[in-house]
Amino acid sequence: MTEKEVPLKPAATVLLIRDRVGKSDKIEVFMVVRHHQIDFASGALVFPGGKVDEGDTDPALIDFLPESERGDDPLRSFKIASIRESFEEANILLARNRETNELVTHERLEKLAAKYRVPLQNDEIPILDMVREENLELATDLLGHFAHWLTPTHMPKRFNTHFFVAKAPPHQLAVHDGGESVDSVWIGPNEVLEEADNGKYTVIFPTRMNVEVLGRFSSSDEVVANAKATGTFSVMPKMEVTDEGKFLLIPKEAGYSVTRRPIDRIMDKSSSK
Repeated sequence: MTEKEVPLKPAATVLLIRDRVGKSDKIEVFMVVRHHQIDFASGALVFPGGKVDEGDTDPALIDFLPESERGDDPLRSFKIASIRESFEEANILLARNRETNELVTHERLEKLAAKYRVPLQNDEIPILDMVREENLELATDLLGHFAHWLTPTHMPKRFNTHFFVAKAPPHQLAVHDGGESVDSVWIGPNEVLEEADNGKYTVIFPTRMNVEVLGRFSSSDEVVANAKATGTFSVMPKMEVTDEGKFLLIPKEAGYSVTRRPIDRIMDKSSSK
């Protein structure tokens, strides 16, 4: 690590998706608008997510995962963090009742949210307390590993972020938390790009690139199946300084449509122009 580099903080984010009918986009994703006072991506349209908490790494959580997910897994804490963050930020809980093996119902979700959502957001309790008390199984098996991005070395805040994708339970009602996020929307991938280009939303570079990939699929099942079956390329943009200005470069092997982007267009309201 050089003098100017800061350490990477582990983080996770989740693309909660569902099918849609009657529009050009065949799927839509739940996204939230970050509060303008948040110190990272303030005011931006993003996927729910955040830093991996210490409680997400507790080995005791293994007993509250599906049996197929209890082996060695370097992504375990990231998966748990993405489920916790989707509950905190989106009111979606990818968890099962251990007695029935069924996903949490809307009625149960409302009771869980009233009791645990704020304490989890405020770091007053770890997620282990909730799953143990409520006899829940975290449904990490529903997550597909969608992408992996690392913040460039020259940035003052750096994150090692794993992106996951999952179908949103149809009986749960997604809603933003009103704290870290001030608005939310179910939106098609192409709509995100259009609304970013016309100035309605601010969309940061990694979000935009992964929204674009999401738009290549025609169903939510296809997205998740592809994420589970396909290896993920780690992306850490590098900075290039030329007479034309500063650019971020990402390897073509990552599979995105863009490999070079002016830094002054990384986060604005017309990032493709």
